[in-house]
Amino acid sequence: MRLCKALLAACAVITGLSSVSPAQTQGWPQKTVRVVVPFAAGGNADGIARIIAQHLGESLGEQFIIENKPGAAGALAAETVARAAPDGYMLLMGSPSPISIAPLLNRTTYDPIRDFTPVSVIGTNAYVLVVNPSLPVATFPQFVEYVRQQPNKLSYVSSGLGSLVHLSTGLLLKRTGLQMNPVFYKGGAGPVTDVIAGHVSTYFTTLSDVLPYAKSGTLRMLAVSSEKRLPQIPDVPTFIESGLAGFKTFTWNGLMAPAGTPRDIVDRLAKEVAHGVRDPKVVERLAAFGVEPLGNSPEEFAAMLAADIATWSEAVRVSDEQSR
Repeated sequence: MRLCKALLAACAVITGLSSVSPAQTQGWPQKTVRVVVPFAAGGNADGIARIIAQHLGESLGEQFIIENKPGAAGALAAETVARAAPDGYMLLMGSPSPISIAPLLNRTTYDPIRDFTPVSVIGTNAYVLVVNPSLPVATFPQFVEYVRQQPNKLSYVSSGLGSLVHLSTGLLLKRTGLQMNPVFYKGGAGPVTDVIAGHVSTYFTTLSDVLPYAKSGTLRMLAVSSEKRLPQIPDVPTFIESGLAGFKTFTWNGLMAPAGTPRDIVDRLAKEVAHGVRDPKVVERLAAFGVEPLGNSPEEFAAMLAADIATWSEAVRVSDEQSR
């Protein structure tokens, strides 16, 4: 029922976006715009936000500054923006954690659909399954067979209950019917270090977390969770190619505004994001974070949110079942 309500709300947003009449906001922006990032400085979301903020500041003629507001899996930042004036001067660097997942796990003071206007997704980060090179597997089908023969003998990184890593891995195990033991981490370099050292068998995480180690040969990549192969690692097949039909999971980062933000501001922002992610210099900087540039429209972003909520709703349900 909760999922149905979320999807119906998302559909309402998609419909409403096309019916908002242009507001008299000529001259925006006329002062500094704040982009609230739900996580600490130095991480993926922060880096992506700073890249797009620089582009927007240069193209729109006013400074776009980053305000880091970590806490409660991003819910503190989302609440701040949801309650802000809908005038285009405070934006959220949205991602699945505060928008698609936190409201499924806890009661939040904001509605992820009704309290925000989607602007544009800057880019997506696919997940990649990596193993220690000593594991006698070179492909995902070999991995599945190897783990299946040793139920509850091998381990995997689980980075916090309710995190994207935790939920994505749980969904992968459910779809494959594999039984493995979680090793919980609070973040940091520990997960990668322990997989490299052989203390943990596997890690299912974003490409940017493990790409340098895969290139050096200290980790082995088996499959990526995108629909198509990634240009950074063209030799690594997708899960779909590897026999896991329809399996896709990824994180995204996109600008969101408080509900009621004038449509012409939203459109102008979306247009500039789209221009930015086609700039070769911006694309190169985003690639360093493992980001596939997107720059979609508000309507496309709203439809993407509906699909995202469905995916993570299934992942939360699977996690609940696995914890019983």
